Amino acid sequence: MIKIAWHPLYAHPLPEGHRFPMLKYELIPEQLLHEGTITSQNLFNPEQVSEDIILLSHEKAYWEQLRDLTLSAKDQRRIGFPLNAQLLERELRITQGTIDAAHFALTNGIAFNVAGGTHHAGSNWGEGFCLLNDQAVAANYLLNKNLAQQILIIDLDVHQGNGTAEIFQNEPRVFTFSMHGDKNFPFRKEISSLDVPLDDGVQDEEYLSSLSVNLKKAFERAKPDFVFYLSGVDVLFTDKLGKLALSKAGCKERDSMVLQACKNKNLPVQVSMGGGYSADIRDIVDAHCNTYRLAFDLFV
Repeated sequence: MIKIAWHPLYAHPLPEGHRFPMLKYELIPEQLLHEGTITSQNLFNPEQVSEDIILLSHEKAYWEQLRDLTLSAKDQRRIGFPLNAQLLERELRITQGTIDAAHFALTNGIAFNVAGGTHHAGSNWGEGFCLLNDQAVAANYLLNKNLAQQILIIDLDVHQGNGTAEIFQNEPRVFTFSMHGDKNFPFRKEISSLDVPLDDGVQDEEYLSSLSVNLKKAFERAKPDFVFYLSGVDVLFTDKLGKLALSKAGCKERDSMVLQACKNKNLPVQVSMGGGYSADIRDIVDAHCNTYRLAFDLFV
């Protein structure tokens, strides 16, 4: 059974100006349940990740400032919203959800986190609405527990996975592949194992052609036994922040290429949903739901 991490806190309302994107965390599971793609048995509520696991990826001083809610005003501005206890708990549950999903993927081939993809959080900073880096923490957890030997992180959110790249810059067991908008946030990029920067306005054909070449390259170089996939839908032409121009069909084909490759290679894959900021929430939810629909077609 494909398992999906979800918790009511995922849709915790942010300060004014940030609430709209949070709606998808309620609407994605509701839509999947409504259409019959999943049942309540597919969903699970994660607990909070423990400090010892966090410290495999994040520096102690940074974590303690998060934990004690003493992060400076400047550092909170870099994150993008004021820190509070509920937002921290939300992040702790998201991170544990990705770890749990990784366990389920080892058993079932694939598993999801409705939230996650917090790839801008580095070892000692938060940024771009990210406090902890869920997939980085989960990757280090798998390595620490000898549950994986070589990991590939495929990041197809429109923004570079700068925090993920920084955390693993000296870790040969984790290959980081980021295909992103070149002139988009973050404006100071880190160096991934494989970076594919794209010009503004790239459409389906060019995007998918580049992905085909570079996805093959990433698998060949990484030689993974576990895959993390960040499937942000901010690549859509409807996205307010993305600057790329993929159709919904192109975004679905992107997901199909990644998931089919993992299936063909018999590699377990954990999927976190990443960003999506289209003006119409229905575009965001449908594009994300396509990722689940594909997975249920391929893996069930």
